[in-house]
Amino acid sequence: MAMAALRREGRRFAPLISPQPITAAVRSSLIQQEQAPLGVRSISTQIIRNRMKSVKNIQKITKAMKMVAASKLRAIQTRAENSRGLWQPFTALLGDTPSVDVKKNVIVTISSDKGLCGGINSTSVKTSKGLFKLTSGPDKETKYVVVGEKAKAQFVRDSKKHIDISITGLQKNPLNYTQVSVLADDILKNVEYDALRIVFNKFRSVISFIPTTATVLSPEIVEREAESGGQLGDLDSYEIEGGETKSEVLQNLTEFQFSCVLFNAVLENACSEQGARMSAMDSSSRNAGEVLDRLTLTYNRTRQASITTELIEIISGASALEG
Repeated sequence: MAMAALRREGRRFAPLISPQPITAAVRSSLIQQEQAPLGVRSISTQIIRNRMKSVKNIQKITKAMKMVAASKLRAIQTRAENSRGLWQPFTALLGDTPSVDVKKNVIVTISSDKGLCGGINSTSVKTSKGLFKLTSGPDKETKYVVVGEKAKAQFVRDSKKHIDISITGLQKNPLNYTQVSVLADDILKNVEYDALRIVFNKFRSVISFIPTTATVLSPEIVEREAESGGQLGDLDSYEIEGGETKSEVLQNLTEFQFSCVLFNAVLENACSEQGARMSAMDSSSRNAGEVLDRLTLTYNRTRQASITTELIEIISGASALEG
């Protein structure tokens, strides 16, 4: 404003300074000086200011999302660690045989319903597709059961015909065993299987998770492996009492094992999701800060160049008026 006022005062006293009439060149220079603050230079600085404002807003959002993810992670982590004690006794009792050769395989892929959590969902999908290739064959049948919106979106693109069941919205409410056991019961009623292979991300730390596969065999396959001398833990060392047969006991154990493993898998994957989201949002906040620093430097340079150009034009105009 001070510079504009100075230019207006210079034009006002121009006839007093020089008796010569104002030429066309001087008039053109004065018009350009008058329009310059509203022209290209001011627009360029305005664009940079708008970008800086946008980056600051993005940085605020990513920092808030990191704090929310940290809060959710603390709430889920303890439950996930406690749930490990549910399925570990089944591993000791029935064993875990991922290399068992069966005809009907069902791959249960656990993923999240929301994004912005790094490559955690892509890791689960890649592991599931690798299992699909290993368990497929001329006399074999392999199907998918997809839990989570993100894995479903990836499978639909190239493996839609192999999806038996897709489940979304599981994590809208706080997870509990009752909710997951009902889900497990629905899966067992609607699929035919010899082996259930649950793919999930096991939580290690905020910056680390392990793609994991847990195998649950059908009662028939358990009995077959027992008869053929396969590895089945300590099942044969127990005696069955009461009116139930060994097949009925195995049926109940298998259903309970699957619900426990699925419950632990969902909690472990939820922990890994929140940890990955914390890392992703922290990285995004740092990147936004770096972009903001570069934009600030560019803005200061542009503003300084604009001021310098205006001073040169004022001095040149004053010199032209005096000469």
